[in-house]
Amino acid sequence: MRVAVVGHLEWCEFAEVPHVPRPGEIVHATNTFQVPGGGGAVAAVQLKKLAGSATFFTAFGDDEVGHRAHAELTALGVDIEGDFRPEAQRRGFVHVDEAGERTITVLGPRLGPRGADTLAWDTLDETDAVYLTAGDVEAVNQARRARTLVATPRGLATLAQAHVELDALVASGRDPGELYRRADLDPAPRVVVRTAGGDGGEWETSAGERGSWGPAPLPGPVRDAYGAGDSFAAGLTYGLGAGWDIARAVELAARCGAACMTGRGPYEGQLTL
Repeated sequence: MRVAVVGHLEWCEFAEVPHVPRPGEIVHATNTFQVPGGGGAVAAVQLKKLAGSATFFTAFGDDEVGHRAHAELTALGVDIEGDFRPEAQRRGFVHVDEAGERTITVLGPRLGPRGADTLAWDTLDETDAVYLTAGDVEAVNQARRARTLVATPRGLATLAQAHVELDALVASGRDPGELYRRADLDPAPRVVVRTAGGDGGEWETSAGERGSWGPAPLPGPVRDAYGAGDSFAAGLTYGLGAGWDIARAVELAARCGAACMTGRGPYEGQLTL
């Protein structure tokens, strides 16, 4: 399989804390670390672990942090297609509490690829599946060159302007930033998958077929929820790109999300086939 991600990343600093500080409170971190994160980066690494290789179409800030992010994603085995922009790399600060829940503060605007960027867009003609998290309208059109296109509603306004048919939209039943309502997109996605965290989720096709799934067994104790949702989306993208039906694809996706939660940061626990 050939898989790719068209999207964004953040350089993330993690602090493991007893609890997220209340207003005015000071808490002391028991551990800190930094890795490239963000929905596009996490999904690209998970897809690489599933398919053996993955290409990440993105953009980096042309500063020390942006170049470090590029180097570390390359070291993780991702094939990078991305320009450096004359601006600061977007960053994130992540509190991870003793229950493994993550609370995120994002610093700076999202950097996504532009369709006019001189990237290897023609390779998408031979790509089985793409997961889309960010980009301009032309980048969305470029992503649609793949046989299967899965997206997140984080960039819903751009998706609506592009008027492309998605094979799947991975929405949330809880997160206000990832909600999808009927008629938000025209044409409608072939299937909308709504996640509900540890409770599983449900899916519905444009023809009205419906289904649901329960939580996948955790392969170990919960350590860090960061990246679980994007690992889920990567698993779904892989399954649909492989030609699986939606029920089988969400089963793999749920396993990817569960595995991610058992590692420190987004990459340590990710599922490998």
